[in-house]
Amino acid sequence: MADFMTLNNDTLRHIQKQLTLKYEEFKRKNLKLNMSRGKPCPEQLDLSAGLLEGLNGNYWAEDGTDCRNYGGLEGLPEARRLFAELLEVQPEEIIVHGNSSLALMHDLVARALFFGVDGQHAPWGQQPVKFLCPSPGYDRHFAICQFFNIEMITVPLREDGPDMDLVEELVATDETIKGIWCVPKHSNPTGITYSDQVVTRLARMKTKAPDFRIFWDNAYAWHDFTADPVPLKNILTACKEANHPDRVYIFSSTSKITYAGAGLAMVASSVQNINRLKKQMAIQTIGPNKLNQLAHVRFFKNAQNVRLHMQKHAAIIRPKFDLVLNLLQTELGDKKIATWSRPQGGYFISFDTMPGCAKKVVQMAADAGVELTKAGATFPYGIDPTDQNIRIAPTYPPLAELKTAMELFIVCVQLVSIEKILRSREVTTEEYAFLPGDEAQIV
Repeated sequence: MADFMTLNNDTLRHIQKQLTLKYEEFKRKNLKLNMSRGKPCPEQLDLSAGLLEGLNGNYWAEDGTDCRNYGGLEGLPEARRLFAELLEVQPEEIIVHGNSSLALMHDLVARALFFGVDGQHAPWGQQPVKFLCPSPGYDRHFAICQFFNIEMITVPLREDGPDMDLVEELVATDETIKGIWCVPKHSNPTGITYSDQVVTRLARMKTKAPDFRIFWDNAYAWHDFTADPVPLKNILTACKEANHPDRVYIFSSTSKITYAGAGLAMVASSVQNINRLKKQMAIQTIGPNKLNQLAHVRFFKNAQNVRLHMQKHAAIIRPKFDLVLNLLQTELGDKKIATWSRPQGGYFISFDTMPGCAKKVVQMAADAGVELTKAGATFPYGIDPTDQNIRIAPTYPPLAELKTAMELFIVCVQLVSIEKILRSREVTTEEYAFLPGDEAQIV
């Protein structure tokens, strides 16, 4: 099918009529399909079926710690060593804690507001605080800022990372900008990986706020689809080389590696930052679930086994991404009404409609039984300024349900796009009155 913008109105209305019939057929199926979150599917969870069997009555860590008891605030030594290797940091630069990296981010922001981040400068909460938010981005990052009344500044996310010219300009001139959210590898939702140049510039840039921090959410550090993934430059090393060793907090978890509700979370940073966090966290808890840490270490044994485990995940979810991308290309590729990302890992596909169409597409899909992530969720305050971006989460549904959901989605995209094209042409036509002699005058 040709570019929709090149088709005359009669042809578009004919296509619209056919698509409307298809849409009504979908509605009669009473579908109840949910693609709103990036959840592991049951087959992925089954990959870790042996995780809980590793304890087998032996609850002692390598240093003799009884993992059933109190203590071990920073995590078991063997757990710190395993995930330090995976995140390319030193064991003393990491804390392995509960199951949620989001909780670690939330609590770190809260502590910064009450106590600051370095013991030298005023708590963030004593002045207005702003965060830079590369967008499209992760809605839960934005929710943390909104919860704590932190002003968010949208920064465009490019193919290689945030718009660094804008980032550098903003942080150099505004001391109330205290942080930036980053999902640096297989970014949520676009799937891009930050380039070496972007990582270097983030580490080196001059900031007016001396206590500026990078919140580096490396949630998809090992979630590659290919055997030869694009590498991500080590941000902590880059910050050290730039004489800003305390600038970054690195977060990750096993939420999409083992069990989403019962994995491990971790934060890595400079030794100074880690020691400060340990003192603060000691007021909050006596220690994490060390039995879970011990079970993970015994299940994986080493970093290479984690990588092999992730290849099994890729084998399950790659066909789902292929299905979605093939359907989009086949049905929409030539129609010039949408664009989408083609990720090499992660959990999402970022889809852009024509301007002003995303909310309508999401609503139409919901009315026919397919729930998508709310339009606008990938921007601060839930407001997409052009109403274009939709996050597609292919991982959870079985292939058959995913195919049905995407077929409906594609019908909705086309119907909303045709409506917009026809309406825009009507508006253009109504702006002119044609007089005898075919002379057009603006009314």
